[in-house]
Amino acid sequence: MLNSLCQPVEIFKTEHGAVYQCNGRNCFWVEFAGGKTSFKVEDFLLLKQKVEAIDVQSMANSTTRATDIAIVMPLRSERCFVLTLTDVLNFRELLQGAKAMLDLNSLIYECLHAMAV
Repeated sequence: MLNSLCQPVEIFKTEHGAVYQCNGRNCFWVEFAGGKTSFKVEDFLLLKQKVEAIDVQSMANSTTRATDIAIVMPLRSERCFVLTLTDVLNFRELLQGAKAMLDLNSLIYECLHAMAV
């Protein structure tokens, strides 16, 4: 899956998965639920939005079997995530942590370049 063009750098990791950045291909690799999936930057952010939009309170409060899982089908991906309530919370933690690290990295970069000018 990963080749010499992709030298992945770990962005964020939990016990349930990890997110890696590949500058050579300008993409992110999301490792979660037993698989690794590549996402372009825009698609990664859309995936995060889709996972954030899942109503976990309804999942937790409902007694119907239909709300026991959430299905997330990311754009331009062959991967489909079938998530239980616990999976949704773990996936959110992973994606939120990765996004926070990317935001922090951008902030540090901007500060360092502002000081150099």
